[in-house]
Amino acid sequence: MSTLSVTAKGQVTLRKDLLKHLGVRPGDKIDLDMLPNGRIEVRAARRTGKISDVFGMLHRKDGPTFTIEEINEAIAKGWAGER
Repeated sequence: MSTLSVTAKGQVTLRKDLLKHLGVRPGDKIDLDMLPNGRIEVRAARRTGKISDVFGMLHRKDGPTFTIEEINEAIAKGWAGER
């Protein structure tokens, strides 16, 4: 069991070993559930989203568009060491 201190502002800082155990890094979110008898459950918040959320994120309105054939040709040239 770990013991943490509460600051005058009511904040608690989790130590690095606890953050590593949760699998969280700076900027990540943590979920808390209040349980009976003054207990809480702490877990890493997992991002919610769909793969379709990334569709179109690389699309440039002002840039050129390429066909799949042009893309495949560029890939082949890249593997062949051509530019």
